[in-house]
Amino acid sequence: MTAYRLSRRAALGLVAAPLLLPLARSARAQTLDKLVLQTDWRAQAEHGGYYQAVAAGLYRKVGIDCEIRQGGPSLNISQLLLMGRVDMTMSNSFEAFTYVRENAPFFTIASIFQKDPQVLIGHPDTGFDTFEDLKGRTLLIGSGGRVTYWPYLRKKYGLNDDQLRPYTFNMAPYLADKNVVQQGFLSSEPYSISQAIGRMPPFLLLADAGFSAYQTTIAISRKLAADRRDLIQRFVNATLEGWAQYLKGGPAIDAANALIKKVNPEQTDDRIRYAIKVMNDRGIVISGDALQGGIGAMSAVRWQAFYQSMVDVDVLPKGLDVARAYTLEFVNKGIGKPT
Repeated sequence: MTAYRLSRRAALGLVAAPLLLPLARSARAQTLDKLVLQTDWRAQAEHGGYYQAVAAGLYRKVGIDCEIRQGGPSLNISQLLLMGRVDMTMSNSFEAFTYVRENAPFFTIASIFQKDPQVLIGHPDTGFDTFEDLKGRTLLIGSGGRVTYWPYLRKKYGLNDDQLRPYTFNMAPYLADKNVVQQGFLSSEPYSISQAIGRMPPFLLLADAGFSAYQTTIAISRKLAADRRDLIQRFVNATLEGWAQYLKGGPAIDAANALIKKVNPEQTDDRIRYAIKVMNDRGIVISGDALQGGIGAMSAVRWQAFYQSMVDVDVLPKGLDVARAYTLEFVNKGIGKPT
């Protein structure tokens, strides 16, 4: 189900919203401010914090009517940006630098995932334990990965393009050859493969190779962030609280999972539980900047370091103004910070 998330990350537009009323008044006394969030793919546990914020009434509590629109393989999210059909999207570090390079009026306001959940999946009992073990193996990597993380891995581990084969989002080539390594998403493909072969396959998380991209970020227009600062802060706070609740699991998130399964029947309870477990086990949401700043946290130091790492492998051009890719105004406030 997963292509490299860059191909799903899109830009965002903005829609008009009514005037804000004071936060001290109850949501019932307000005209709710409408916001539309466009996700990168079909509903899943990787979007769970947003659905929790809806199901638990966290958005409405702060006067927001948040509509979550799920993505899909045939949806051109960039067009939604250009047409002004959505207020914000799930995005990533690469999209943020695309905005900078093209002087587009959009930027990143939070990063839900501290670690990029992209993985490379090998076969059991084949000595596939470290990134050095990628040498001499056939690598199934899609077009998005070839222009983002692949140049980084190629340089760091002495790999070469002759190893690459197309990734067709089909397990068959992987299952047919134990020398094959395929791309995947931590919370998806390893689970599917384990169901097919009866055991969990070994996999390597790109973040463990030092690939420091922020992932599942929130991107909005600069105009919306500037004109409606209070509204956006309320949205971010409610979203981060939703993620803090969702990662704890248990009966409190049953309603959120029901929403996910309603809009995407392919999701099952077992798959959702697996996704939540590995997100927690691998520190996908709570690690890095989030350990001090809370969920969604970002730092100028990390943005600069990631940019330089991509310049060094000719993925991003020199001379971009890194500070234009993001703002720290709405995050680093300790929401969901581990105690």
